Amino acid sequence: MLELNDPSLLKQAALVNGEWLAPGADAIQVINPADGSVVGKVPACGASETSAAIAAAKAAWPEWRARTAHERAVLVERWHALVIENLADLARIMTAEQGKPLAEAEGEIRYAASFIKWFAEEGRRVGGRNVASPERDRRILVMVEPVGVAAAITPWNFPAAMITRKCAPALAAGCPVVIKPSEFTPFCALALAELALRAGIPAGLIHVLTGMPHEIGETITSSPDVRKVSFTGSTRVGSLLMRQCADTIKRLSLELGGNAPLIVFEDADLDIAVKSAMASKFRNAGQTCVCANRIFVHAAVEQEFLARLGAQVSALNAAPGFAPGSTIGPLINQAAVDKVAAHLADALDKGGRVVAEGQGREDGQFVRPVIVAGATSKMRLASEETFGPLAPVFRFESEDEAIAMANDTPFGLASYFYTRDLARAFRVAERLEAGMVALNTGSMAMEMAPFGGIKQSGLGREGGTQGIEEYLETKAFHIGGLEL
Repeated sequence: MLELNDPSLLKQAALVNGEWLAPGADAIQVINPADGSVVGKVPACGASETSAAIAAAKAAWPEWRARTAHERAVLVERWHALVIENLADLARIMTAEQGKPLAEAEGEIRYAASFIKWFAEEGRRVGGRNVASPERDRRILVMVEPVGVAAAITPWNFPAAMITRKCAPALAAGCPVVIKPSEFTPFCALALAELALRAGIPAGLIHVLTGMPHEIGETITSSPDVRKVSFTGSTRVGSLLMRQCADTIKRLSLELGGNAPLIVFEDADLDIAVKSAMASKFRNAGQTCVCANRIFVHAAVEQEFLARLGAQVSALNAAPGFAPGSTIGPLINQAAVDKVAAHLADALDKGGRVVAEGQGREDGQFVRPVIVAGATSKMRLASEETFGPLAPVFRFESEDEAIAMANDTPFGLASYFYTRDLARAFRVAERLEAGMVALNTGSMAMEMAPFGGIKQSGLGREGGTQGIEEYLETKAFHIGGLEL
């Protein structure tokens, strides 16, 4: 039994217009990936519940958009305060349904809360501008207005942060939201929605539809009343949603797959490079879209880098998220385990060699972290996103070779590189094909910076000033006949 300070935060229900809908005979079980136990059940919502949520959101929109930015911000800030107040319970819910170590879950809740705070403040700064007119008796104002009903379709790997990164800017901008969380991890979304209601955000503005994605997604994408869809997930599903939204010409934000390179040049500070590689590659057991999927190391420092990284990886411990000393939780399902195993087998068959392996469990959905040296472009892990704790290391000889290898992918979400040469820093940053580039650091996801990719990694940005702009429309207001 999940021990919470406030057990009412574990909502085994869906939320539509302030009403909690209980599971029926077709309820979906939410499984703890660490031990296969049932965390709870949620309804299998379909077209009728989705349509009801959209209609309620549309009805609630006029009053919400009419409020001042300050009035909206006050309520969003109350939501932030309640999230921080209930951090321990939210983290326990996350570890139970998603599997990540409890300390890591607590870190995600703080990260999720940072978006609520940021966009409450950012909403106050939304404004238009005055455009210089070519005529004396005319004035031209550029105004911004909320786009309307927004839908947020979120993944299982960051089940709290992906909710707040979409919903906080929507609410602050004046938009109601309909949330479709992953069927693997609905309880974080439901708990956050409960706290939003307690904060005083009106019931019609936030809805959570639990269930399988097909029917809910089709209803959302076909509805002319949904004016914005924000999705985080695979490129395959993002492409499908883009096609489905075409008939109603919706605003889209798509944060899709990645295949991030991490480049270690010969002049890199190896302490920083190793620390960054650990943070980027093994956070959430490698189940992140911005994790270093391909590590490129200059031949001159390859052996030293492998030795240092290997020592760090060997100390990692695969264990249940609630267990003391856990640093790598279980993968989300058996398909994820099978993919890592297939990538590792393929790499070893094509000449790769294991140079370090972590400790802990390797049964069920647990995978020990591993480093494979001698990686080549012929291996599946070079072109496919592994989404697990497998770190391949490729060797390179020149800057041009490293950049060519890094860009040899249809994806362009994140890139990392390490050097102490200032000229090289600018050359490489400008040549890497990615929406986000990190120099001498392994982190880039923070509330005040835009987050998103190019190429098949998606379109639009979350976070930063750009994050709230995704929920605003621009209107040009021409005023003529002025006697000045």
